[in-house]
Amino acid sequence: MQYQLIETQNQLNTFVEQIKNKPILAIDTEFMRRRTLYPEVALIQVFDGEHLALIDPLAELSLFDFWEILKDPSVLKVLHSPSEDIEVFQKYAGFVPSPLFDTQFALQLLGEGNCMGFALMVKELQGIEIDKSESRTNWLQRPLTKKQLDYAAADTFYLLPCFELIIERINAAGFFDIVINESELIAKKRAFQTPDELLYKDIKNAWQLKPHELAVLKELAVWRRNKAIKKNLALNFVLKEHNMTEIAKRGPSSLNALRQIPGVEAIEVNRSGVDIIKCIEVAKAVPDAEHPDVLKRLIDFPTYKKVAKDIKQKITKVAKEHNIPEDVMASKKQINQLISWNWKLTSKQKESHIKPDLLSSWRYKFVKSALKEWDN
Repeated sequence: MQYQLIETQNQLNTFVEQIKNKPILAIDTEFMRRRTLYPEVALIQVFDGEHLALIDPLAELSLFDFWEILKDPSVLKVLHSPSEDIEVFQKYAGFVPSPLFDTQFALQLLGEGNCMGFALMVKELQGIEIDKSESRTNWLQRPLTKKQLDYAAADTFYLLPCFELIIERINAAGFFDIVINESELIAKKRAFQTPDELLYKDIKNAWQLKPHELAVLKELAVWRRNKAIKKNLALNFVLKEHNMTEIAKRGPSSLNALRQIPGVEAIEVNRSGVDIIKCIEVAKAVPDAEHPDVLKRLIDFPTYKKVAKDIKQKITKVAKEHNIPEDVMASKKQINQLISWNWKLTSKQKESHIKPDLLSSWRYKFVKSALKEWDN
């Protein structure tokens, strides 16, 4: 396995010339996610079947011409389980490579099981055992070790031949457009930001809170996300989620009272205590009539189990008709997403919220007749 580490502009320019007319590129990224909200990109691996390069984004490089290749709709970009890679590109490059072919999803679509890892795919399709011991290594350290570089190079070197085996079966089944659309859906969902007024509903155990407590949680949720974005800090490093509901329940009016809440750490109070108290004060000034309604879980709706079972049966029928695995057509989470969309959101809230997968992705054309009563 031959590869080059690209650390200079001349090296990158030469590599871009080598790959710019190739129809298929295997791509991967290495990144770190320590205390940050956004992943920190550390390496970009690219293989065209002949030239394999590891591009160092920490070097002072202009990636403009390289980005143009990744934007080219005539070049198919192949990745394995690209959800986090998509986030890397969204943040670092400002776009998502397209069209994008996810080998993990393609295998799932072919009925080869859920979420097959890269090493298992290589073993199953090529009979080769690859070393994954460097997966948790520090990719931001410089210089990178030979073992790290070999590991990173292998991720695209073995990806391309796996893709070549998978694409034959995908094309034979007529599923190519589905694979491409699924990656577009992932990119869309990764880019979506829940509106401020709905953010509190995503906090664990929010359903346990009373209306005046939810008013506090609503303020805290928006403040926490804004601070996380501003400081590029993971949300739980701003304020732990399980502490948010406790703070909302108790509504402390002083830093001392905040410190007394079980689970709240001194570092949270020292860094953000004043802001937290301000959120509580703002929430307490909200009139009772404007407090959020108590949240209902789906299981709290008396007809939920019957309805979910009915939807699942309809989807199972459609999936079998089109030879698509049932759990690919719709997971339990996607069914719940559809029910929540209809039962929990107002017409106005739907306008600013992302549509359920069953109503917006490739799935829609298959299920729209069976689920027409849910399409509103």
